Amino acid sequence: MAKQVSLYTDGGSRGNPGPAAAAFIIKDRQGKQLLGRALFLGRTTNNAAEYAAVRAALLAAKEMGAEEIHLFSDSELLVRQLQGQYRVKSENILGLYSDCVGLLNSFESWKVQHIKREFNADADRLANRAMDARATVDLPAEPAAKTGKRLRLGILLSGGGRTMVNLHKEIQAGRLNAQIVVVISSLSKVAGVERAREIGIEPIILRRKDFSDVGGFSAALADALDKARVDLVIQAGWLCLWKIPQAYANRVMNVHPALLPSFGGQGMWGHHVHEAVLKAGCKVSGCTVHFCTNDYDAGPIIVQRCCEVKDGDTAETLAARVFEEECRAYPEAIRLFSEDRLKVVSGVVVRQ
Repeated sequence: MAKQVSLYTDGGSRGNPGPAAAAFIIKDRQGKQLLGRALFLGRTTNNAAEYAAVRAALLAAKEMGAEEIHLFSDSELLVRQLQGQYRVKSENILGLYSDCVGLLNSFESWKVQHIKREFNADADRLANRAMDARATVDLPAEPAAKTGKRLRLGILLSGGGRTMVNLHKEIQAGRLNAQIVVVISSLSKVAGVERAREIGIEPIILRRKDFSDVGGFSAALADALDKARVDLVIQAGWLCLWKIPQAYANRVMNVHPALLPSFGGQGMWGHHVHEAVLKAGCKVSGCTVHFCTNDYDAGPIIVQRCCEVKDGDTAETLAARVFEEECRAYPEAIRLFSEDRLKVVSGVVVRQ
């Protein structure tokens, strides 16, 4: 069993106090998932749930025979308390805190680190699943990474960069045989620019308004991709029209937050899509990964995944559920491409 492990923990409650869950994911040094579990706690506070997650993770790591621990939490307060920077004053968590400190000190070495919530999304989703089910939830065993050539990915973004972050996590975990070699943003002041820097890439800013026509913009974009020797272009919340050169035919992918060909086309992006789905009274929605052509959302479909549209959904709640499916569908499409299993025949993708 792995002697050095990373623990990702998250706890939360729906109300403070309210129905709560504590989740953790344990990975080895190569990023392979060893265990994922969320415990339904009944009614408690957010802070207690955060500490319950840490305690459960440490106990599981101890049972595995781990000796060196690197624990990640998106609770900055919890991290500082475990590091001894802040005192624990709440009687509600003193016992949990003491348990966690004792367990940490039972390992040969340990480190506790704060991470942003978007880098802890798997544990957060797991905790929410336990709260939904009101029961313990275990993650299924992680499939082995598929073989395939190592791809050089070029990311195009115009917004928050969450899709880029998810692909980076898949690469780091060894589930995607790829490397992000260039990030291009069509805007200079969006969250995706800073997130690119956080994963170690200085983004290129190419703004459409800096070019007199779409031809010049497209040529500059293709030139940046060529210089980075990109195998596959990934549109990740990219909102600019560009003319895809023939050299990149069937080498540009996009994810659309609906089941194409429905709810696609010019102007159909982000909340506009989800609002249209709700207005139409659809009972299912989902996402579509497709090859891009020079027509909006019209390229050959590679992967689609569905999710339920629930009574009382808003555009925001539906978007969150669809994005969970996007986080699965996009890596799957990229893996299929890396394995040379995608062939376009008469405008339709055929899997080999």
